[in-house]
Amino acid sequence: MSVTEPARTIDLQVRVAAVPAEVFRFFIEPERYVLWQGVRAELDPRPGGIFRVWMDADTIARGEYVELEAPTRLVFTWGWEGDPNVPPGSTSVEITLEADGEDTIVRLRHRGLPNEETLATHDEGWRFFTGRLAIAATR
Repeated sequence: MSVTEPARTIDLQVRVAAVPAEVFRFFIEPERYVLWQGVRAELDPRPGGIFRVWMDADTIARGEYVELEAPTRLVFTWGWEGDPNVPPGSTSVEITLEADGEDTIVRLRHRGLPNEETLATHDEGWRFFTGRLAIAATR
């Protein structure tokens, strides 16, 4: 990415039929995380703790938790092992969880994507996986 080229951001939201405290667990507990994204997760949900998700045997997203405010907000860095375009920790994902009755509005903001291609790929992926989250976390 050149200095003058702006970083790209994804903003999306999904409604989940569960309270924020329950939805929050799907971002910090490995056994729950893989119910909506990936096949294996190594998660240490504290500032500086590892965030690592195997999407399949060879595709691994990695970063670290930056902020956690249970049960309403978390931020972690994101990138792909072995990918020079989006290396581990090079972008950030912010999740906010807002109660709406007995449901939760999940807002996801992924910042720092380097170009239109990675923006499109990640946008498609997050839309797919947040849809899965809405199913997996439903009470």
